[in-house]
Amino acid sequence: MVLKVVIVEDEKGSREALRVLLEEFCDDVKVIASADSVQEAIKVLSVFSPDVVFLDIELQSGEGFDILRQIKEPSFDVIFTTAFEKYAIKAIKFSSLDYLLKPIDLDELKEAVAKARHQRDTSVYRQQIHTLMQNLGKEPYQQQKICLSSTSVMEFIAIKDIIFCKADGSYTSFILNDGSSLLVSKHLKEYENLLSEHLFMRVHNSYVINLREVKKNVKSDGGYIIMSNDMHVSISPRKKDDLIDSMKKI
Repeated sequence: MVLKVVIVEDEKGSREALRVLLEEFCDDVKVIASADSVQEAIKVLSVFSPDVVFLDIELQSGEGFDILRQIKEPSFDVIFTTAFEKYAIKAIKFSSLDYLLKPIDLDELKEAVAKARHQRDTSVYRQQIHTLMQNLGKEPYQQQKICLSSTSVMEFIAIKDIIFCKADGSYTSFILNDGSSLLVSKHLKEYENLLSEHLFMRVHNSYVINLREVKKNVKSDGGYIIMSNDMHVSISPRKKDDLIDSMKKI
């Protein structure tokens, strides 16, 4: 099946370069339209029905996010493009949406296209974009979510519902406050970086904890933490003072 693509990019050279990469080097991809501004993109997306939109984050006429805010029920996947590595990247990762740094690497482009071709689930696209918009909108901590991809489904989990994360080889297990757990096929380090701004802390090689869910810091028996679900979490000796300091800030 041919993957129908719309490119939103205000730099003509970058727009044409991406079109060539997609049509010449990615199998069964057709660029059906392009736009160079927020308003033009909204018009294009009201006429065409793409499978994927390559969306430049920073446009001269505004942000790529402005386009998504004005489309009520998107039926397409989004792959962001940006020249700025730190610009809104955390929010995009929280939503498990893809992004490509300019200049675009061909192997990374092929991987993103393959992922979009594999997913093709409109309801998931909408949830991912809704999660992104929610997190970009500086919603209160209680309302912010993270998209976690397990072996079979994508789950949209409220950050406040995570008690702790545990390394499980190259996977990460999320322990949630409803008693359930979710195994995700990414390393713990990635979630340490993502969650650090939300009062999560790496207390051990195997654990990242939600500081709001700490019930007791036990100093005997070598030291360990009792979480709100009464599970015990190991703490590295070099992290003990950091934990005490962090708990004082809550």
